[in-house]
Amino acid sequence: MAKAVGIDLGTTNSVIAAWEGGEATVLPNSEGSRTTPSVVAFTDTGERLVGQLARRQAILNPKGTIYSAKRFIGRRYDEISDEAKAVGFDVVADDHGNARFEVRGKLYAPEEISALVLRKLADDAAKQLGEKVTEAVITVPAYFNDAQRS
Repeated sequence: MAKAVGIDLGTTNSVIAAWEGGEATVLPNSEGSRTTPSVVAFTDTGERLVGQLARRQAILNPKGTIYSAKRFIGRRYDEISDEAKAVGFDVVADDHGNARFEVRGKLYAPEEISALVLRKLADDAAKQLGEKVTEAVITVPAYFNDAQRS
C-alpha cells in the first residue's frame, strides 16, 4: 500500500515526513540528511542537479543555479524587482508578464523548479519507505495570495 507524506517546501531547505507508528517521522534524503536544499542547478553539460549537489556547485555556476524559487511562485515580473536583484541568476518576464528564470536560453517557471525539489523528496522518501509515495500534503505559507496558492 502506498504511503502519504507531508512536505514542507521551504525557501531555503525542504523536509519530508511520513506517519509511522502513530507519529510523524522525518525521512532522510539519499544523502542521509533530514533537510534537502531547495536548489536546482543546470550544468554546462546539460545535467540537472537537485538538493545538496546543486548547492555545492553554486559558486562555480551562479547563473545556472536556482534557489529561493518559492519567493517567485505565482508572481508577475513587475512585482518582484527587489527579489530579482537579490539572486545571482537571471529573472525575466515571459510573454504574459509572469516571473521566469532564464538558464542557458531556456525559461523555467518557479513552479517547475519547486516541482523538481518535490520530486527528489518523494523519490528519496520512497526509497526510505520501500514503497511508492502517491499522496502528499504540502505546506503553503500564510502570506501566499490566491495566485500563489494555486
